[in-house]
Amino acid sequence: MENTKFREQRKPELEEQVISINRVTKVTKGGRTFRFSAVVVVGNRKGKVGLGTGKANEIQDAIKKAIQSANKNVIIVPLVEDRTIPHEAIGVSGASKVMIKPSKEGTGVIAGGPVRAVLELGGIKDVVSKSLGSSTKINTARATMLALKAQKSVEKTASLRGKTVEELFK
Repeated sequence: MENTKFREQRKPELEEQVISINRVTKVTKGGRTFRFSAVVVVGNRKGKVGLGTGKANEIQDAIKKAIQSANKNVIIVPLVEDRTIPHEAIGVSGASKVMIKPSKEGTGVIAGGPVRAVLELGGIKDVVSKSLGSSTKINTARATMLALKAQKSVEKTASLRGKTVEELFK
């Protein structure tokens, strides 16, 4: 009983956005079987973001599955001044490549489609991105997630090098 209360309290903190819904077909001996595939991104606009996919016979069920999958795959993005990313990064998924760069205050999110959805729900307010290669929605979203996963905060970089944060900027 306590477990369900905890889930109900946690759920509203993550916002959901459907990136794409596709009708997929399986051809069998008896004819064609139609199902729906959904890609959803969830985030709290404060540094947490997740991507998930779901497939079902009904659109609503596919979206529900995708949301559950996205909630399981949430990552924490290190933010600089609660508005941008620490450094440039490139994410690759399939033939899609996404490059993201930090930018100065007031720039906004310069990105389109799935990249914009992932960055905005991740809480990134100032960033420049470029999508290269294939423009498949799911692969561009995955590439963006990989680029965000590659981000390292200043503190993490300092600890990896065995130095203090002040020593890095000398």
